[in-house]
Amino acid sequence: VRLHSHDVRYGSGSGQQSVTGVSAADDGNSYWRVRGRTAAVCQRGTPVRCGQAIRLTHLGTGRNLHSHRFTSPLSGNQEVSAFGEAGEGDYLDDWTVVCSGTYWAREDEVRFQHTSTDVFLSVTGEQYGRPIHGQKEVHGMAASSQNNYWKVMEGIFMQPSEAFQTEQYHAEL
Repeated sequence: VRLHSHDVRYGSGSGQQSVTGVSAADDGNSYWRVRGRTAAVCQRGTPVRCGQAIRLTHLGTGRNLHSHRFTSPLSGNQEVSAFGEAGEGDYLDDWTVVCSGTYWAREDEVRFQHTSTDVFLSVTGEQYGRPIHGQKEVHGMAASSQNNYWKVMEGIFMQPSEAFQTEQYHAEL
């Protein structure tokens, strides 16, 4: 499924903007911007290191992927929501990229581990009824599993700067 959000709030828990999973490939509410962790400056085009903390900001609403110790509405795992305004939220918006190798490559599957609570961004199979019928619950799970792998499907990818490419291939002078 694709990581999805829109301005529909949870009716329980935090009451924040819901985050769900949808299967539609043409869904305009499934676009997220990768940014540096809270209060960090990240130059556009800088490769993301495995183990680096990032934020994912929903393009449609400007809210960040967020988690906290509220119970998710369907599975009873940890709630994942979208929080903040215009890309500004708090430290609970930070997720660590868990991948193999040195950098997150766009063709690789990765996991996102919440930096404050250690849960993994996951989707299992629980589906909502009204008003978001058929969308799957996205939640935080304590253990890594096949339910918490994610892959970039499309987007705009910035090429690394020339300085980074030189650094990558020439470690000494």
